[in-house]
Amino acid sequence: MKSTTIQSKSENQSRHQHSSVRKQVLVSLAILSFLALGTTFAILYARGYRFVFGEGKPAVSKTGILNVTSTPKSAQIYIDGHLTAATDSSINLTPKKYTVKVSKDGFNDWQKDVDIEAEVVTSVDPLLFPKSPTLQSISTIGADEALVDPTGTKLAFKIASQSARRNGIYIFDMTQRSLPILQGQSSSTQLADDTIDRFSEAKISFSPDGRELLASISAQVEPLALENPESEFATDPESELATYYLLKTNQLNEAPQDITATSQNVLELWQEQRAAKEKSRLKALKPKVAEFYKKYFKVLAWSPDEKKILYQASESAEMPVFLNPRRIGNNLRYERRDLQKDAVYVYNITEDLNTRIIGSTEDICLEIDQDCTVTFTWFPDSAHLVYINNRKIHIVEDDGANMTTIYAGPFLGHYVFPWPDGSRIVILTNLGNPNVSPTLYTIGLK
Repeated sequence: MKSTTIQSKSENQSRHQHSSVRKQVLVSLAILSFLALGTTFAILYARGYRFVFGEGKPAVSKTGILNVTSTPKSAQIYIDGHLTAATDSSINLTPKKYTVKVSKDGFNDWQKDVDIEAEVVTSVDPLLFPKSPTLQSISTIGADEALVDPTGTKLAFKIASQSARRNGIYIFDMTQRSLPILQGQSSSTQLADDTIDRFSEAKISFSPDGRELLASISAQVEPLALENPESEFATDPESELATYYLLKTNQLNEAPQDITATSQNVLELWQEQRAAKEKSRLKALKPKVAEFYKKYFKVLAWSPDEKKILYQASESAEMPVFLNPRRIGNNLRYERRDLQKDAVYVYNITEDLNTRIIGSTEDICLEIDQDCTVTFTWFPDSAHLVYINNRKIHIVEDDGANMTTIYAGPFLGHYVFPWPDGSRIVILTNLGNPNVSPTLYTIGLK
């Protein structure tokens, strides 16, 4: 009897253990199933799949993701005219074309057509510019013939309205965060004054690395009479001699180096350095791209990151697709591979995207006036261009979209230079007052 009882207890314990093991296995399977379902759901969600109800029945729909960030942040996002979210946000959308607008009080609206593809993340990063940018002087005395160096960080200019000690050539350091006036000398360095030669009248140019500056000063010569003795006197251009000085751009050159005898050697060396850099850039292109580049590109400027080329088409042509298949997520809606002679384009080397900025510059000038000047400068972010036309300063994206007028007031010539961090633009202006000398001002963009 006792052994029977012991055997029964043993069987009960065995059944209990088996039951416990089964429960553990079932719980483990349930957890694994839950994790598998959760992971699958997360993957599908990340790829843009959503559960929707169509005709009263649940279904799974493929969507794409629009990722919108902006500078400045906390701007409103409108999708096809409907306020949808605020930046920075990721929005799931059914695949098709959408008109996306980003708006913020005090700033110009940004708008672009965007194609959303299934299971693809499309990103846009609008840079919004203020409607009323601030204007601030960075010098208190007149400046003349401003010139930015190849690195985009040094601004050279001349002063000719002060004393011989104050007149001369200056360098303004645009990497400084503060904007002290010229009298403080904390961001400006005088390279040469007028005590040795007339540096305030020199023609200036930077070396390829921006470390040196060449100053050319024409000699004073007696005017020669023309064939008609009763006419005005004129200077014979062939009789004008020039003195060349090589200046260091980081210090006052108390004894400027006269290189007149070897100036041609210096100029040839600089040209060789520029040619070597261009050769290096060309070598980095794919062979077929380089061949097309040589034939149809009249290069205006490479972007600061050297991934894009601003150029004018030398001939009309059809640009082939060099990257096949195309990269996923690129917005091809603004692409133009049909080249029109003299039109201005941007070619994105990495993405093999070609976009038109403006048509023929000659046609544009004819629409405005005969004396208009059209110039472009890359913005420091390599995603925008500074466009000067019709005596106005615009900023446009590198696909030709969202052309925004930044400044429509008076300024001199093509003296327009973006600040290295993109926070402002430097101009030379007398603010429309012909009785005062032009002065350097900045246009605030943030």
